[in-house]
Amino acid sequence: MQLSLKMLAKEALEIKIEEFNSVVEEVTRLVCNEKGKIGNFEVLGRILRIAPYGKALIIGDLHGDLESLVTILDESDFLKKMSQNSNSVIVFLGDYGDRGAYSAEVYHLISRLKLLFPKQIILLRGNHEGPKDIPWHPHDLPVQFQMKFGEKWQTAYSKLRELFNCLYVAVLVEERYLMIHGGFPLQAKTIEDLAYANVRHPKDSFLEDMLWSDPDDEVKYFCASPRGAGKLFGEKITEEFLARFNVKILIRSHESCSEGFKINHHGKVLTIFSRKGPPYFNLYGAYLSLKLSEKFQNAEQLIPFIQRF
Repeated sequence: MQLSLKMLAKEALEIKIEEFNSVVEEVTRLVCNEKGKIGNFEVLGRILRIAPYGKALIIGDLHGDLESLVTILDESDFLKKMSQNSNSVIVFLGDYGDRGAYSAEVYHLISRLKLLFPKQIILLRGNHEGPKDIPWHPHDLPVQFQMKFGEKWQTAYSKLRELFNCLYVAVLVEERYLMIHGGFPLQAKTIEDLAYANVRHPKDSFLEDMLWSDPDDEVKYFCASPRGAGKLFGEKITEEFLARFNVKILIRSHESCSEGFKINHHGKVLTIFSRKGPPYFNLYGAYLSLKLSEKFQNAEQLIPFIQRF
């Protein structure tokens, strides 16, 4: 399996536009048409419920850092674990492209993984896979695609944006975790509000909050975010949402962490950041590997299962 990972990475680096387009089209059809019970998943709109058994590898922002992605897969040996146990899953928390120099390569590699392990790979939507009406900066992808694919780059970019609209917005492991790229949609009351955030956008702010919001230990409830989209939410909001959805910990990404991870709201929120290098200055990248059957009351208890590199 180590050789296969090397081959996948080599394929990503050497990919031509025709092959890239074909893979993205195939994975878009696959993800868009996922319904009902799929392996260890249950699909509701754009939320996945995961049954609380098996192992999970949870990967945060990658932002075009192919080297970190390969390092995580190599160190964790998780491709082999998925091959040996169908209950082993990888959850990607979004933000696969922009900023790093290998955005197309990262998108290709995660797409290939989804096609190789369709019932074991979960691709969440990050704010850098967001809708066109909420722009993000810098958005390097068009320039990177021009450099990699030449004059036909727009076809690859267009196909990738179709995939963005099908990506999941949350993962729920009952009595354990809620996984979202950014934060809580403040007006959401039911699981259906989360599940159909994509189709309800821009009528309400659910999707924007889920992709853009951040926890803040100085905020009691919520306030405007300096990002220009989403909100800063305080511990009271976190407590309300965790209770509402019968989970203990929010696992998310979206923020650079000098140590590769950080904990907010007295252990109710865990942030994982999985890439290294400019323009970020974090000392470590990190990923989380754990058994979904185990119950934890606080993110501090997850620290032994966080791997830094």
